[in-house]
Amino acid sequence: MSTESVETDIGSDTADSLVSATRTSLGDTLRSVVYFTPSGFDLLYVRQDLYSSEDAARKAKAQLVDLERVGFAEEPVRTALAHRETGSDIGQYEFTVRFHENGFVVRVIQDDAGVLFTADSMDVSAFEEAISAIRGVLRGA
Repeated sequence: MSTESVETDIGSDTADSLVSATRTSLGDTLRSVVYFTPSGFDLLYVRQDLYSSEDAARKAKAQLVDLERVGFAEEPVRTALAHRETGSDIGQYEFTVRFHENGFVVRVIQDDAGVLFTADSMDVSAFEEAISAIRGVLRGA
C-alpha cells in the first residue's frame, strides 16, 4: 500500500526517492516510510500485509509521528552536546533507532523535515546505509 501526499509539500519525486532509497537498503524487512514536518505528515509506503486499510495505517502512524516530532525540539540540545568544549565531544547527532520486541522504529531529521521508517527485526548495520541514502534525498529536496 502506498499513498498520496496529503499534508506536507513533499513532491512526488522526493517521496518516490525516499521510498526507493529505504527499500533498496532494507528490502522486504521494511514495514513503512513516513515523511513528516513539525506540522504534518505523509504516509509514503506501507507494506501490504500490515493494515486492513489506508485509514488504519494512517491512524497508527499518526501516533508514531506525534512521538517522533520531539526530534525537532531536541535539535538545539543535541547540537550543543556535539559541540561541547569539555572534552566529551560525542559528535553530531545522526539518527534515532527505537528497538521493539518485533522490530524497529527509526527517525532521521534533516533541517525542517524528517523520515520515520519501521522495519522487522534485522541486523542494525543496514540502518546506516538507509540513513545515508535518506539524507541524500532530503538534502536534494
